[in-house]
Amino acid sequence: MSSLPVGGCVPLGTGSQPQLVWGRRGMSEGRFLKPRAITIDHQDNLYIVDTTGRIQVFDPDGQLLRWWSTPETANGRPTGMATSASIGPNGEPRLFVADTHYYRMLAYRTDGTLIPEEQIGGVAGHSPGEFAFVTDAVCDDDGFFYIGEYGDSDRIQKFSPDGDFITQWGGTGHDVGKFVRPQSLVVNKKVLSIVDAGNHRIQRFDVSEETPRLIDVWGKEGKQKGQFYYPYDIAIASDDSVLVCEYGNQRLQRFDPTGKWIASWGGPGFDPGQLYQPWGVVIDSTDRVHILDSNNHRVQRIALPS
Repeated sequence: MSSLPVGGCVPLGTGSQPQLVWGRRGMSEGRFLKPRAITIDHQDNLYIVDTTGRIQVFDPDGQLLRWWSTPETANGRPTGMATSASIGPNGEPRLFVADTHYYRMLAYRTDGTLIPEEQIGGVAGHSPGEFAFVTDAVCDDDGFFYIGEYGDSDRIQKFSPDGDFITQWGGTGHDVGKFVRPQSLVVNKKVLSIVDAGNHRIQRFDVSEETPRLIDVWGKEGKQKGQFYYPYDIAIASDDSVLVCEYGNQRLQRFDPTGKWIASWGGPGFDPGQLYQPWGVVIDSTDRVHILDSNNHRVQRIALPS
């Protein structure tokens, strides 16, 4: 599979080489076995889940802080996570886990305490509040949840802060408004951006009202700048520029808030500055980018230019 050379046409950060590379393959604490999702909290701590079902928490420099495992892993492991700074009682932060193969969203305190009463889903099906394979779960500033799923449904469901079903949209297909594996979600200023992985595009929706409204669609299948091949994750920087992580093209691309291409970084390989089927990306409070270089079993960090 060909892609852009390391650094791309225009470096995404300050150069082709990362600031920091950490992690290695393994089962022991602080190591990874094909990590599948990454998220970040308001203290810039990184939460990473791998194919063992472990959720490990690290500081921004890769130092392990704590870890725990999801309740069940025999059917499969989570593929999505998100944090919220003030969702629980008294403004407690939360970690939401897309427990993909158990048809549910799990809720945790950030110390790893599972909160069963805040779980959404748990039943396989097509009805409201039921799920196929859950891909991601995010929460907006008002406490509303958006949960994506793939398989028989390929839809997004919206829930109230109490977990009550509100609405749904999507369905399997290639037309605008349809999805083929909506792999990752991010909500920012009442705009929900959806990584429509199997359609090789980003779809954005205004979710300020009960019924979502399509804003625009970015990208199509390809290897050139502004095109995608199995995008898997998305993150938004402080200047509202958008980063898209591509599993297929094994690179990151950066866009302005309207979808205009700015830069690319990465390319297939095993050396620092190269990626092997990356699954995730997050941006911290100082605009450092942390890339989940999944099949290299590591994290790479770069800095966005101001």
